[in-house]
Amino acid sequence: MNNPFEIIDARLSNIETLLLDLKHSSITINNQTDTKTLLTIQDAATLLHLSVPTLYGYVSKSIIPVSKQGKRLYFSKEELTDWVKAGRKKTISEIQSDSYLKSSRKK
Repeated sequence: MNNPFEIIDARLSNIETLLLDLKHSSITINNQTDTKTLLTIQDAATLLHLSVPTLYGYVSKSIIPVSKQGKRLYFSKEELTDWVKAGRKKTISEIQSDSYLKSSRKK
């Protein structure tokens, strides 16, 4: 007959492995659905570190991607992230590399 403590230890190891797998899969699921989440204007302001009146100004000038249903505004987290990334400035080395490529094509 096996030692009961060995059986308990083996079962606890299995439970620990299952819990770790569950934890990692739930993190993946949360990250996948997190980008498709719709945000309210307050949530979007928090995400972008902007004030709510600034966001209203961006919406009225059509500067920021937004969806409107009735009187409510909704923001896609994925679209806001893409919008922020689109405003990225190039580094000096990237600018130099681009200008080098353009000048070499002209020849």
